Amino acid sequence: MEDSEFESLVRNAIKEIPKDFLEKIKNVEILIEDNPTPEQYEKLFKRGERGLLLGLYEGTPLTKRKYYGIGGNLPDKITIFRIPILSIAQSASEIAYIVEDTVIHEVAHHFGIDDTTIHALKKKNSKRSA
Repeated sequence: MEDSEFESLVRNAIKEIPKDFLEKIKNVEILIEDNPTPEQYEKLFKRGERGLLLGLYEGTPLTKRKYYGIGGNLPDKITIFRIPILSIAQSASEIAYIVEDTVIHEVAHHFGIDDTTIHALKKKNSKRSA
């Protein structure tokens, strides 16, 4: 898949975020990188997690901020990792699904939602659509 096609999938995934949430995403940079850096993997390992890293939220979740607004803070960062996603997807439609799922997952972290809650919500949602 060409880089421009992958970038388009990420842009489309961002557009799928409900407007009420999208309007609250301030001072967040969303990037695409080929692979995680060793430092980014280290952050994962420090949390006791292992595995393939498809995306990463780096910043202070809104629920843990002491004040609202962006002030002089550096932007939070969401990075979507192209090569790991391409390595597990079997088709173009699966790439699109994984990209959208990863973007939503990392945006959820920005709002202070942890992995356990994200997985529970996904499970609940998949039961509704079945």
